[in-house]
Amino acid sequence: MREVILLFHFTDKDRRNRLTRALFPLRMRIKEISLEDYGKPVGCLAGIKELEPKGEICTGDELTGELLVMAGLDSNRIDQVLRAVRKSGVSVPYKAVLTAENQNWNVWQLFEEIKAEHERMNR
Repeated sequence: MREVILLFHFTDKDRRNRLTRALFPLRMRIKEISLEDYGKPVGCLAGIKELEPKGEICTGDELTGELLVMAGLDSNRIDQVLRAVRKSGVSVPYKAVLTAENQNWNVWQLFEEIKAEHERMNR
């Protein structure tokens, strides 16, 4: 799979631009995902063709926070992305790596899991 960064619910143009400028030197594909695609498997959004949705796609509301998902990256590249995000000055509390376990989840499922983990870690 090709390296890709998926961005969800980055509505503030300045924040999104600062983040994408910081990630640009890493030469990874950066893909903004819109609400109408949130019902698809996250792996499909990252480019895994075998995960194309079959049948009806569920719909829902916009996320309550920004989400960044890294797909197809090794641990070194993940560290580079995290450093670039910090350097951008844009705080993104909800970050995830695409895994075999979560690649079939839709965006709302992934966000709820990441949000719950974040809350547990920050108690």
